Amino acid sequence: MSAPEPRLWLVATPIGNLADIAPRAVEVLRDVSFVACEDTRRTGLLLQRLGIGGRRLVALHEHNEAAATPDIVERLAAGETAAYVTDAGMPTVSDPGQRLVAAAAAAGFGVSVVPGPSAPVAALAVSGLPAQRWVMEGFLPRSGSARMTRLAEIAAEQRTTVLFESPKRLGATLADLAASCGADRPAAVVRELTKLHEEVVRGTLADLAARYAEPPKGEIVVVVGPPPPPAVSDARICAELNAELDTGASARDAAVAVAQRLGVSRNRVYPLATELARERS
Repeated sequence: MSAPEPRLWLVATPIGNLADIAPRAVEVLRDVSFVACEDTRRTGLLLQRLGIGGRRLVALHEHNEAAATPDIVERLAAGETAAYVTDAGMPTVSDPGQRLVAAAAAAGFGVSVVPGPSAPVAALAVSGLPAQRWVMEGFLPRSGSARMTRLAEIAAEQRTTVLFESPKRLGATLADLAASCGADRPAAVVRELTKLHEEVVRGTLADLAARYAEPPKGEIVVVVGPPPPPAVSDARICAELNAELDTGASARDAAVAVAQRLGVSRNRVYPLATELARERS
């Protein structure tokens, strides 16, 4: 069964540089019946710069999404098509829109996406930190037990963490992260992505907290690397080697298998393997 034809389009918009807009995004914004948006003034200016005129704009933001969603779904039911954009980046990703998408899909309307600029993904890519597995935290709670809980979760998180922060709170948040995750945890502060004064600063959380003790300007994304893998003891290595030797593996083969499994150097494992094999003979 094929998917229903899209009535609602999620359109990613530039996070700084207007040249990053996708050609298909311009086409969709020009062709839909109306554009729902987080801020009608900012979206109106964006459409003007793209040479798109005469678009009807409907406000849908975090404060009115619950009330505005049914009206938009009714217009979709009447045969209209809509695009939804937020002020920058991808709708629903630390932005409004999730309720609208869920309601449109539940009503049986096709929902499609025009991918494009995304501050979390761009910051992760340029940070130089592990990107195979990562988690988006958005903005941390400003204070209290909720903030402490989230900081503790980030400290224990085995994946790279991406979060947003305001310039005026950046220094305090980096200091809190250093206290919870460890001063030497690798991180990056990515500021003003795709804009004229784009800045990427990589270092430890302690170094970054000191650098940004005075608030910078611009839009901020913080990327925090995962903790280092736990140290592997000789006792653990010997236990794994004995299990391999019990299967009849040679000292060399046992060393190769255990080194790969535990992520340690073969030069460390092989002498232990030969000594264990000698004791067995």
